[in-house]
Amino acid sequence: ISERTQRRHTPVFEFQVRDARGEAIVARRGGIEWHTLLVPVPALRSTYIVQAVDSTIGKPRLSTEKERKFLDSATGLRVAVAPWDDGRQAALSLRFDDSHPTHLTKAIPILRQYDFRGTFMINPGPDEPGSRRRSTFHMHRDEWEAVAKTGDHEFANHSAHHRGAAGDDDMDAEIGDAARVIWKMTPGRSPLMALNLGGGTQWATSRTLRNYLDKYHQFDASGGSLGMDDTYGNRVNTFRQHLNRHIEGRGWCRIHFHYIGEGLSSSEANFRAALDVVKEHETSLWIAGMADIYKYQIESSTASLSLVESLDHRLVFRLSCQTDPELYDELLTIEVTPPPDWPADRIRMRDSQGEAVTLKKISGQTVLRCRVAPRSAAYTIELSN
Repeated sequence: ISERTQRRHTPVFEFQVRDARGEAIVARRGGIEWHTLLVPVPALRSTYIVQAVDSTIGKPRLSTEKERKFLDSATGLRVAVAPWDDGRQAALSLRFDDSHPTHLTKAIPILRQYDFRGTFMINPGPDEPGSRRRSTFHMHRDEWEAVAKTGDHEFANHSAHHRGAAGDDDMDAEIGDAARVIWKMTPGRSPLMALNLGGGTQWATSRTLRNYLDKYHQFDASGGSLGMDDTYGNRVNTFRQHLNRHIEGRGWCRIHFHYIGEGLSSSEANFRAALDVVKEHETSLWIAGMADIYKYQIESSTASLSLVESLDHRLVFRLSCQTDPELYDELLTIEVTPPPDWPADRIRMRDSQGEAVTLKKISGQTVLRCRVAPRSAAYTIELSN
C-alpha cells in the first residue's frame, strides 16, 4: 500500500497507519520523502487505517504581525520584534552533509576565510559489527572535536550511520545516539538541533517522526534546501536566483553541499563562487547555523509586544514569549523607531532590574536596535536629559 500525502491539503503534519484493532503498524519511508508511506501487509483481506496526527498540539501559538509591534501615540515611539536577527532582510544557512573528510580540509577552512558559519550534518556512529562500512567521522574524531571547541560552526543530526533503520528501536538509536554525541561535543549549548535523516535511506517505524523529534529536541530539516552538487548543472547561477528570491521575500534561504574538491560533489571553484555570491549580499543576510535560525524564527513568530505605561518622554512595554527557555536561547532583536524630536543619543532603554540595554544606531537609518533574551519581561524606553 502506498499512500502519498500532501501538506498543502491538510493542516496536520504527518500520518500513522493502524490495523483493524487500532494497533500502530510499521510503515517504511524515505529519509527525505517522509510523507510517502510504504506499508507492507499480508495478502489477506483486512482493514487498515491511515490516521492524521495533529502536530500543533502543545506547540506555541503563532502571534499576528500586529501583535509583534505597536505605535505609542503619546511618545510617538514605534517598537517591533524584527523578523530576523539585527534587522537583516533574510536568513541563510550553509549546510554540509555526511561528515566527509573534505569538510575538515576544504569547507571549514574556506568558510573561515569568508567568516561564514556553516551547519555540519554529521554521522557520528562507530563502526558496526559485520559491516564493511567504516565511520569516517571516527577516523577524524579528534579534528571534529577541535571544530566543536571553537564554536564557530554548528553540528546537526544526520543519524548515527546514514543507513536508515529496520524498526522502532533501531530508529530511536540512530537518532538518539547521534544526538547524544553532539550534546557531549557541545556542552553548554541548547540541546535543540536540526535533524535530516538523509537521502537514499529507508526508515521502518510504527511511530510518527514527531515522536523522535520531541524526544530528542530535534526539528525536521529535510526539506526546502537547494542542492549544490555540480551534477545538477549551473549551480552558482541557480543559487544566485534562489537567494535573490529569498531576500525579496524576507525568508530563510537554505542550501546544502556534500563533498568539496575536484572530481567530487562540488568543485572548490564552484564552492568559492557560491560563497562569493553570498558575500555580495552579506549586508542583507543573517548567515547562521540552522538551529540558530530556527530558534529565532520560532521565538519571533510566537512573541508579542504590549504597552504597559506611557508618558510624554517615557514608556514601558512588555515582551511576551512562549518558547521553552531550556531550548530557545537565541537573542531577539527589538527595533525602536523614535519620533523626529527624540535625539538618538539621548534615548535610553532599561530592563525590569534597571540594567541598561544597549541600543545600536544604524548609520543612515532612524531605527535603533537591541538584542534581548527571548523571555517574558518588561522594558523601559525614555528620553534622558
